[in-house]
Amino acid sequence: MKEQGIGHSHAKLILMGEHSVVYGEPAIALPLPDITLTVTIDRTDKGGHQIKSRYFTGPLNKLPEKMAGVQRLIASLMHRFNGESDQWVMTIESQLPAERGMGSSAATAIAIVRAFFDLYEEQLSRELLLQLADIEEEVTHRSPSGLDAATVSSTSPLYFIKGKEGVALKMNLHTTMVIADTGIKGATKEAIDAVKNELETNHDSAQSHINHLGKLVNLTRDYLKNDESMSLGIALNSAQNDLKALKVSEPHLEHLIATANRNGALGAKLTGGGRGGCMFALTKTALGARKLAGILKDNGAQQVWLQPLGDTEESN
Repeated sequence: MKEQGIGHSHAKLILMGEHSVVYGEPAIALPLPDITLTVTIDRTDKGGHQIKSRYFTGPLNKLPEKMAGVQRLIASLMHRFNGESDQWVMTIESQLPAERGMGSSAATAIAIVRAFFDLYEEQLSRELLLQLADIEEEVTHRSPSGLDAATVSSTSPLYFIKGKEGVALKMNLHTTMVIADTGIKGATKEAIDAVKNELETNHDSAQSHINHLGKLVNLTRDYLKNDESMSLGIALNSAQNDLKALKVSEPHLEHLIATANRNGALGAKLTGGGRGGCMFALTKTALGARKLAGILKDNGAQQVWLQPLGDTEESN
């Protein structure tokens, strides 16, 4: 056992296919490696098991209810390594906002697992990593699809169909992404119910939007591979129109999306559950992204992140 164990992960977003993925259509999730989360476990000779994070600082057994998944995961890992009597301080440093559809809980779980395996100097396969991270996600998200954990631990975009394993995609795209937080917690359950209601009351129209989103995802897979950023931007705007018709958007998101499109974005849309949370836009250049980030902040974005997109290769 080392004196210190370190684990890293990062944010993710749904590039396209949120909501329609629930109804059997594909989705593409994108890792955001520049928005990071790091867990550090330092051995100590006093204090038992201490947690330091922006949400809670104190003993492990006093974690708040919203961190119950983290508590269960840590207990499982301590048992796995027969480390209940080992004393340590765990520091969680995260750039990810919570409840914004960027994979905060999954990123925390992935980094904790990696930190424990580093501390105890054990090899960790990708399969086991995802299996262990699921302990936390089962508590936090009840029946997780596994998409979040797979993406926050990956360097490649993932093409995902519900009930199937995600497939890593090659991305040969040369653009910069600007992600902006409305400052409003996403209301995923409300948004899911809205889509369900549209299917019940306006079935043919709603189903056509869901089918169209699936077609856009398959087009997007080719756009990522072939560096077709202009076509991707058009597809993003088209997907946003579908999501708006399905009643999962809201005025703050639409204001930031319209602002981005008026100020040089190739395209923009919401990401995640909707009804709040985050939107993103693509720009051709990094300079354009920096300018757009400032404009979005001036127009109400609470927080903004930039993510260059380029060649990727899959790794564990």
